[in-house]
Amino acid sequence: MHAHARAATAAALLALAGGCTSNPLAPHPGDTETLAGVERLRRIGTLELTRLEIDAGQAPSPREQVEQARALYAGLERAELTLADARVRAFEHNLGLRATLVAPVIAAERIGQEEGRFNALFTLSAGWAETDDAVATELADAQSTRQFVTPGVTIPLRTGGEFSINAPVTRFETNNQFSLLNPAITADLELSLSHNLLRGAGRRVATHGIRLAEFDRQISEAQTKLEIIRTLADVDRAYWRLYAAIRALEVVEQQFNLAREQLERADRRLQAGSGAEIDVVRARSGVADRVEQIIRAQNDVRLAERDLKSLLNTPGLEIGSAVAIEPVTDPDPALYAFDAPALIAAGIANRMDLLELELRLARDAAQIAFDQNQTLPLLAMQYTYRVNGLGGSFREAADVTIRNNFEDWSVGVRAEVPIGNEERRATLAQSILTRLQRLSTRAAREQQIEKEILDAIDQLASTWQRIMASRESVALAARTLDAERRQFDVGRSTSTDVLDADARLAEARLGEIRALVEYQIAQIDLAFATGTLLGQARIDWAPRDPRRETPEQEQIPRRYRPDAGVFSAP
Repeated sequence: MHAHARAATAAALLALAGGCTSNPLAPHPGDTETLAGVERLRRIGTLELTRLEIDAGQAPSPREQVEQARALYAGLERAELTLADARVRAFEHNLGLRATLVAPVIAAERIGQEEGRFNALFTLSAGWAETDDAVATELADAQSTRQFVTPGVTIPLRTGGEFSINAPVTRFETNNQFSLLNPAITADLELSLSHNLLRGAGRRVATHGIRLAEFDRQISEAQTKLEIIRTLADVDRAYWRLYAAIRALEVVEQQFNLAREQLERADRRLQAGSGAEIDVVRARSGVADRVEQIIRAQNDVRLAERDLKSLLNTPGLEIGSAVAIEPVTDPDPALYAFDAPALIAAGIANRMDLLELELRLARDAAQIAFDQNQTLPLLAMQYTYRVNGLGGSFREAADVTIRNNFEDWSVGVRAEVPIGNEERRATLAQSILTRLQRLSTRAAREQQIEKEILDAIDQLASTWQRIMASRESVALAARTLDAERRQFDVGRSTSTDVLDADARLAEARLGEIRALVEYQIAQIDLAFATGTLLGQARIDWAPRDPRRETPEQEQIPRRYRPDAGVFSAP
């Protein structure tokens, strides 16, 4: 090859190394990518609120305030929702669950990645070389040209070795006049085996990455199942909190209506000359107090409703939608008998956070075994068997190779012994300490599960007694209110007495509502503590792979079969 041809080849290789577009030694604007500018990242804006001026002389009356508050809900579309339907909608549309269900798919892909390390690999190397040496004898090659191509297949072994098959083909041409074949063609067949004997040897060591990836997949599925249980339990709690907020609003509205009736009754007695003006003033104060309670109760309903909507994420019931949710499932309290040891055993068997710890302990044990192997010296055996072929053409060289007249082999070992080996010993010590730490964590987690179950059982017993007591309190408070109203009609009681009796009745009703809802939530907590959910429908979930979903399936990734009572993936 002439000098200018070699220079052109070198220039082409340099341009290829530099991407053919820029100086490979200098920075380029395309090396970085700016999505957010300095102003957006470093400037903090301010929130400016528009002040609304209100004339104090035009303040609405208590009745007008209540009417304004009620008007916020008067024209809203209402959607009836059962507890079972809430669970289904959350399972189908909850954004957190949609993201969580992808995690096992990602973990499963890592198994494929580790399995892929044992895939056979096709290799190909080729080159062209020219030499022009100063020599002192005509027996040496002064100028020569060599072209070669070596296809091959490399097969990693699951026992810690590597097997390869290569078929190198070479063309050699020289100006040496004593060369018998010029040009000379070689076509060889080469079989090679390299295998570790200590460090890295054995199937369990070689497939260590696959084992860890499978543990990670199971851990991911345990975490996903726990997140599903937690999300659906949160839906149940949010449903009952909304139920409590709506029933509390009904109670304070009843208080307002009674206070307004008391004001009218006191005003009539004053007009008739049988009452006192102070009773009218006290009744007006009671009405004003009830207005404030209604406004607070309505805000509690809005907040509880928004919490439930955020969990459901259902089309038509978005967080900002103007549709009001009406819970139609009523509490059904019943007295239960509990077998605490059996529930604790069920919790230890079913809790996914405990299963996750057990999987991590198994993963730690596998890591310790691998790290122990890595502390060994490296000793590798290498064996090569070669069949040689030579001729003036490729056909002649291949014929010689097929006849297998010329063959050679070599065997050897390679050793590597770290002096001190502190790095690998420290890695092993970390793995052992991590497992010991996790064993202590497991004991603490079992203790926590036992505590959660016993707390839930005690909470159920306590709230059941509160339900019974609150129902008795409601009955007595209602009788007291009726008596106070009769006493007021005959002039033996005041508006304060009537309003106080009404307040005690309202507090008793609110106490009953709280006890009922807390009883339902205590059942949810007990089910969650045992790793289960309340209800009759069994839940079967499957990982979600967004790559295989159509746009319609992305909106509804799962479905519910009422006939089978099972959630499933499409």
